[in-house]
Amino acid sequence: MSRLDAETKRKLREMNAGELLEAIDTQDERLSISLPFEDRVRLVVDDAYSSFTHSKVTGLIRRAGLRYPNADLRRIDLLDERGLDRQLLTQLGTCSFVGRQQNVVLQGFTGSGKSYLGCAVAKRACEHRIRAHYVRMPDLEEEWVAAQDRPGGSGKFLRKYAAFTLLVIDEWLLDRPTEPMRGMLLELMERRYGETSTVFCTQYLQKDWHQRLGSGVHADAIMDRIIHNTIWVETGNYNMREHAALVSA
Repeated sequence: MSRLDAETKRKLREMNAGELLEAIDTQDERLSISLPFEDRVRLVVDDAYSSFTHSKVTGLIRRAGLRYPNADLRRIDLLDERGLDRQLLTQLGTCSFVGRQQNVVLQGFTGSGKSYLGCAVAKRACEHRIRAHYVRMPDLEEEWVAAQDRPGGSGKFLRKYAAFTLLVIDEWLLDRPTEPMRGMLLELMERRYGETSTVFCTQYLQKDWHQRLGSGVHADAIMDRIIHNTIWVETGNYNMREHAALVSA
């Protein structure tokens, strides 16, 4: 089965079946010759599918723009010392919250590992073949401001960020949003509400959000589209940057 002529190989490549061709080429003829034809086909397809899935996941992770691309939700340090809920992290790792269009808030002091956890959740989503994206709020604002200078830029910007099945916004409310920025956030949250999931990484407790958002009708409307369907995760006050510096010293 592994001896394919050049024309057959060309046709497989033209059909974007490169993984299948590679699996056929690498199948050990001596080991598989005694197997029934159906079993040999199954082994080839299984191998090709594994390569296809790995390639797709790798691409999703690369395009997600993760600050910590090696973050792993299954390898979180000092769970007990940080007061992290193991069961809750395991639940997040299933990405079932994405299927329910729930949001997640990772709240804790600076250095408590919010960004790492946010990237770990996004990476896990990619492993589930969910389209995810990570962005810092200052970068989101900078991109939004730049979009205003391009014809149709605002609409394109909103469509882009509304389309991610999982969006991680880091440094949420670290700086108070301007009025135009609050208007954009309201429109973005409206488009994502009930359709997608958003992870917010923030130092601020829920009670502080309204004031950080300007205490007006925009604040009311933005919060109304976030807080009612959200999983809240306390990341504590253990400084992981300080811990990492001590470990590497």
